[in-house]
Amino acid sequence: MFAFDNSYARLPAHFFEPTMPADVAAPRLIRFNAALAAELGLTLDAEDEERLAALFSGNALPDGAEPLAMAYSGHQFGQFNPQLGDGRAILIGEVVDREGRRRDIQLKGAGQTPFSRRGDGRAALGPVLREYIVSEAMFRLGIPTTRALAAVSTGEAVMRETPLPGAVFTRVAASHIRIGTFQFFAARGDNDGVKALADHVIARHYPELQGVSNPYLALLNGVAARQAALIARWMSVGFIHGVMNTDNMTVSGETIDFGPCAFLDEYDPKKVFSSIDRRGRYAYGNQPGIGQWNLARLAETLLPLLDGSEEQAVTDANAVLVTFGRIFQEQWLAGFRAKLGLPSEQDGDLELINDLLAQMAESQADFTVAFRALGGLAGGRGEGEFTALFTDRPRLDDWLARWRERAGEGRTPAERQAAMQAVNPAVIPRNHRIEEVIEAGLSGDFEPFDRMMAALDKPYEALPEFAAYLVPPKPEERVSLTFCGT
Repeated sequence: MFAFDNSYARLPAHFFEPTMPADVAAPRLIRFNAALAAELGLTLDAEDEERLAALFSGNALPDGAEPLAMAYSGHQFGQFNPQLGDGRAILIGEVVDREGRRRDIQLKGAGQTPFSRRGDGRAALGPVLREYIVSEAMFRLGIPTTRALAAVSTGEAVMRETPLPGAVFTRVAASHIRIGTFQFFAARGDNDGVKALADHVIARHYPELQGVSNPYLALLNGVAARQAALIARWMSVGFIHGVMNTDNMTVSGETIDFGPCAFLDEYDPKKVFSSIDRRGRYAYGNQPGIGQWNLARLAETLLPLLDGSEEQAVTDANAVLVTFGRIFQEQWLAGFRAKLGLPSEQDGDLELINDLLAQMAESQADFTVAFRALGGLAGGRGEGEFTALFTDRPRLDDWLARWRERAGEGRTPAERQAAMQAVNPAVIPRNHRIEEVIEAGLSGDFEPFDRMMAALDKPYEALPEFAAYLVPPKPEERVSLTFCGT
């Protein structure tokens, strides 16, 4: 059923704490991702909902599982906490999927662990539905992300500000190793632990680095490149992670932890949704700089492992941080060139992109709708749909004249539109729609959840049956705050 091969459980004992999931009273399957299960090589009967509910609630562990809670530290909103760890998540094991990739299977909300810090270790239904929706939407958008394998209600209440229905989320990841995992050992002066972890990460995520000179510097470079590309992809779809602490930044380059995350409606680079981000540290436009700051914290943990003198190690690590900025800028430019349908690179592209974004901000134009409408305009239709989003028409006309000159190179209007619509989604998991799904789910109605998942299955297609999901929220429908699952 699960062909486990649990490499993390073979690391030294202080890397984790063996932890059994707690039983729940009445598990009920909300959703099972049969396509992902097949990809993972799991042999499960999708029709046996009772068995699936028992498995993915933690009530019945599969053979070969070695459940554990991982140890890690982290900077949370810039403040270092030396002892975090999995407080409500339990890694039950690893499988090697049909493509030969090693994948973690983790139960989130499965009860207390030694790292729970007086928490109940449980998850409420709302955050489980949010993570399922957004992680699978990110996958469909083509962005590296953890995945959703199952969601199960527990039949028990969890106490937050009020009693809420409980649930367990089954998350699949390339791994759950974070920058904060390295910080856990570095904070204790455990250089052997840092080295063992780095060797594990190289073998698991960067096998091409095995045997190279200065492998730990190469590892830092590898993580930098993946994170720069990842954050550029976030920016291209208007995604705001919301809580980019170092314990929420994976070394594999996947998006992880969809707590107070959100997608932009109207474009605003200072936009913040997270209720706990009171100073805007993790605002949309700050994400590249925070990614670089987090990478600097990883570099600090690896300094003792780098070749050469301490001074040389610092110089080499700083060079990686500069490289991060260069790669991010290249990836960001490439992403927005594609969104604008620009077929080649030219020196004025950055100015052209930034001018459009500035006008979008001044006009409070919807991020997703604006780029999608621009694709329609590129195909020779719907100019009014695009121009209606902007308040300064003369300035926009000047921009459109420059854009048409650039975007018209070497392609027919139909080709240009197809290329743009392939990178500008029509459907995103908008905040107000997620809240509607959660409200319905709290009363036991999961039809809106199923319908939203169907709408997100092909996000680059404007299918008429899902027209309601293409529309921005009305002013009274806007969601201004999102909340951490804990």
